[in-house]
Amino acid sequence: MSHEHKSLMKKHLTEEVKKKLKGVKTPHGFTVEDAIRSGVANEDSSVGVYAGDEESYTLLAPLFDPIIFEYHGHGVNDMHRADLDAAKLEADSLDPDGTYVVSTRIRVGRNLRGYGFAPAITREHRREVERRVVESLREFDGDLAGTYYPLEGMDEATRMKLVADHFLFKKGDRFLEAGGANRDWPEGRGIFHSADKRFLVWVNEEDELRIISMQEGANVREVFSRLSRAIDMLQRQLQFAYSDHLGYLSSCPTNLGTAMRASVHVKLPKLGKDEARLKRIAKELKLSVRGVDGEHSESKGGVYDISNKQRLGISEAEAVNLLIRGVGTLIMLEKCEA
Repeated sequence: MSHEHKSLMKKHLTEEVKKKLKGVKTPHGFTVEDAIRSGVANEDSSVGVYAGDEESYTLLAPLFDPIIFEYHGHGVNDMHRADLDAAKLEADSLDPDGTYVVSTRIRVGRNLRGYGFAPAITREHRREVERRVVESLREFDGDLAGTYYPLEGMDEATRMKLVADHFLFKKGDRFLEAGGANRDWPEGRGIFHSADKRFLVWVNEEDELRIISMQEGANVREVFSRLSRAIDMLQRQLQFAYSDHLGYLSSCPTNLGTAMRASVHVKLPKLGKDEARLKRIAKELKLSVRGVDGEHSESKGGVYDISNKQRLGISEAEAVNLLIRGVGTLIMLEKCEA
């Protein structure tokens, strides 16, 4: 690795850590060499490690623990708590007047207990995960009922429809490619969405499930409640990888804990005239700012993607309440701008 490499992996992969982890393998055959492969290949990585299974976080802890502490501020003795109770949200809407918030979206990542994560899962197990998830989704009814579209063998008409709806996920980026998450593409992967297109599940993307609830407008309680109901139904048939210390376990350590990103597209054209200031304010509110097309994208028409920053050591309900308060503050400041 060159001197230009500034990832957390490079910082914490000391000679002592290398010695401790020499010859260590998880039950899915994952090693420290596998964990750091993406970070070694991509010198612009900020974190630089992936977990191959839930045991990566214990057996490879000499590397993962200091990275998790530096990124999340979550120590080895700290615990995580989950809480998906929509009744605990402090408001129904992020924007009661309906003037600023364009849409609301909450997604979580999940992996199934006992299987390797994307960087280490076998071809056979990926297929098995897909089968089990799809069988569970077939039990959904009411507003959660929908259709599963496998990526493999997808016809052009279906592909174009999913592209038009902005539902179709693509092959993972170069970081995931180097980490081994794109193997056997597009086998064992697909998209489920409800008839009203407010509920989606991505199967075998970066994590084995990406569960998404979304809709136009600012009714965050409705979005959160739908997500909570869906997760509850899935958990009746599937057991997710979870620990009391790290919460829901994900392939990327940045998503540990709630594994949740609660976000809104919100009109902030006046604040957006000084994006550096907007980002400073958002940081103080424990929020992140992106363009409307995701990380590293630009704002369009003064619309920004605002989301929760903290994932680990805070419950889902608490994270959404931070979003409610923070977006409320941003809207107030937008109204006050000259």
